[in-house]
Amino acid sequence: MAGALQRQDPKLGRFDPLPRILVHDDFDRGFCGWTQLVGNYEHSLDSMLPGYSQHTSPMLSTLGHWDAGSHGGVDGSYALKLATRPRAGAQNVSIKRLTFRRRGPIRLEAYFTFKPEASALRLSETDVRAFGFLFDLQVGDRAGAGGERVMPHVRFLNAEGGAHVQKWQFKRQRVPVNPIGTEGKTISHYHLAPEGWEDLAEGQQSLCYNEIPTKVNWHYLCFDFDLETMACTGFRCNDRFFDVSGFDSLRLPAMKNLWCMLNLAFFIETDTDKRSFGYLDGICLSEGV
Repeated sequence: MAGALQRQDPKLGRFDPLPRILVHDDFDRGFCGWTQLVGNYEHSLDSMLPGYSQHTSPMLSTLGHWDAGSHGGVDGSYALKLATRPRAGAQNVSIKRLTFRRRGPIRLEAYFTFKPEASALRLSETDVRAFGFLFDLQVGDRAGAGGERVMPHVRFLNAEGGAHVQKWQFKRQRVPVNPIGTEGKTISHYHLAPEGWEDLAEGQQSLCYNEIPTKVNWHYLCFDFDLETMACTGFRCNDRFFDVSGFDSLRLPAMKNLWCMLNLAFFIETDTDKRSFGYLDGICLSEGV
């Protein structure tokens, strides 16, 4: 009965959640807890790693465009917008910070789209470098010294160096962890650096990209992860189900103040000296019971 009622709900019917819904973010209701990913600092903002200093806050957007007005969201007026700076390789990240109450299966579902700033009368299909998402997870405090901080990363590499690539990738390579400040309480690492991405098995996918630079089409993604085993159990985008048997996450020793962390982030990266935009409308995070 619950499943039948959910399928009739115009907001939830486009998702396939696990039995308990933890998050259902429709940005017609506002930001829903999504915010700028601010880098760690101590005593001075200048101590922040450079990768984080480029980030700006997400925006609520009607997907306005110059030739016909606004697209709006999937089923309402607003979507969450991430915008890069107009510099090749620039990134922006939006994050939602949570904690978990049980270790078990979780499922992320979202509707997304991306496009470059429509500043030229040409398709510009290779101006966006990448769009992706990540979790930042850590075990509970009872795990002790053997616990891990686990960070599954997934991106759609759309283009690189002006050439279309169109494939899904993951990242498990650790990056340097830097001490921040002088008190020994804060560290930082820029885990979205361009190095270390690996191709997902048979991860090539051509996404719908409409005929002029102001048009968008929404895409569906679904990512399954088990907090008990800290392993990815499934990934799909639109009609494609991908082999995740070779998938792994970036792993670090547990940190002393991040127990039961369940952070979720989305990011966008540009390939040209032009702003790129990532949009989200409808994010559902659910868990098994």
